[in-house]
Amino acid sequence: MTPAEDMDVATKTERPRKLNRLGIGALVVIQIAIVAGILLGLNFFAIEHPVRWDLTREAAYTLSPATRQYLAGDSIKTRKEPIKWIIAMRRSSPFYERIRALSEEYERFSNGKIDVEMLDPLRSPDRTQEVLAAYGMLLVKDMIIFDAREDDVPALEESDQGTKTLNKNIKLTIAEEFVSYTTADGVRKISGFRGEDVMTARLVEAIEGRPKRMLFLADKSQLNSTDENSPAKSLESTLLFQNIELIPAALSEMKEVPEDIEGIALIAPKYDLTETEVEVLKRYWNRPQSALLVLLRAGDTPMRLRAFLRENGVTPRRDRVVRKTDDALETRARGFFLPGMAFTQDLAGQSTILEGATSSLEVREGAEDLLRVKIQPVSLIQAAPDFWGETQFGKGNEAFDESEDMPPPLFLAACVVRGAANDDRLAAKTSRMIVMANTDVLDANKQGAENVDFLNSSVNWLINREALSGIGPRSLGTYRLPLLDAQISFINRVNLIFLPGFFILCGAMVWASRRV
Repeated sequence: MTPAEDMDVATKTERPRKLNRLGIGALVVIQIAIVAGILLGLNFFAIEHPVRWDLTREAAYTLSPATRQYLAGDSIKTRKEPIKWIIAMRRSSPFYERIRALSEEYERFSNGKIDVEMLDPLRSPDRTQEVLAAYGMLLVKDMIIFDAREDDVPALEESDQGTKTLNKNIKLTIAEEFVSYTTADGVRKISGFRGEDVMTARLVEAIEGRPKRMLFLADKSQLNSTDENSPAKSLESTLLFQNIELIPAALSEMKEVPEDIEGIALIAPKYDLTETEVEVLKRYWNRPQSALLVLLRAGDTPMRLRAFLRENGVTPRRDRVVRKTDDALETRARGFFLPGMAFTQDLAGQSTILEGATSSLEVREGAEDLLRVKIQPVSLIQAAPDFWGETQFGKGNEAFDESEDMPPPLFLAACVVRGAANDDRLAAKTSRMIVMANTDVLDANKQGAENVDFLNSSVNWLINREALSGIGPRSLGTYRLPLLDAQISFINRVNLIFLPGFFILCGAMVWASRRV
């Protein structure tokens, strides 16, 4: 075969096949349809099962476990009518985006029991006029209206004297309440954002209609209740965010505790109770439903009060919780929360520091003589294993002496339940008590976040509002970046000279390349 013939044969054998354009087109159409179907299915799945991620470092847009638990509780899910939130706020407000995102989280976790409406008074004047007519107020400031009415009662109620007030289930909050301030060198500055704190507090107030009332036995307390920075004022402020009103009262002037009182706070008693006062306290404790918050000075428990507590399974010891570290005596009590009760489950295993002086408690947990009369003391906080109860504190050369000191384990806080706590039908009709031999836990300057959560959870448990117990919201702080003058000057040169110069150089290079 000649070379020409070989070339002709090779050309015939290597000739490409004719493209099957119809098959390729059909395959492309099928692929596009499959991709479109997948995207459509994912879109429908996302609509039915939305998931949100909070990528902020502080989880600024994530509701706390306590708030989520409350939104899932009976107070919300058993409502017949949704709670209306009218957020009358300008979009130019610095709080707008945070409030909008948080309110959407409330709406989502309530499963439709909260209906949020964003209202810009400047952009929606007609709707603004409707709100003005319905609630009888001027929207002169950015605010939120919490409307928890379940019937058709009017928003405005008129008294016999002719004054008009909002319905008890309607609460307001202005935008300035979402910010906390500190004063330094006579200058008032923003120190943090507490949007969830305020929104949850107003939500609870709107649902309950009126605050719970707790008596503060001022005549038995050695705490200063007039100083704005005192532990007593700190307790009052803390309870206010739980919709609990702390009312100063004198036990010496009482024959009976009023029926509309949800609890009693006995804080740092200075003098012992008289026999008559002990009887008043016992009659209150023996009611089907009562609540006692008892915070004592370390090693300083009056005799009759100590006997009353001992009868209920908790005895404050006359010691000081200490430990030795590197030949130094540490007087701050370190411990961890125990999982004994439902209201401390979120805190269980977490460590805590109790500033100031702390005494240990003898807790007769599971004692048969107490169980026979339906009294159940339970330990809540246990000291770290290397702490002991020093009975000779202050005399110098403190060291553990097994003949007179209290060995570990030491308990720093306890609760007492009197009644049929294990019967779900009667669990709400029980008497409850919290006991701790430390009062510095109320000092705002010495409180840890876990101590605030413990105090809030304990108080809500006392008044049978367990849905608000757990880890609460955190205030978002402001941060100041300390920079030297030389660093600020360098940043200014980068922003004003180097960055613009870099972009000008890039533009010149592109222009020159196109000119070639």
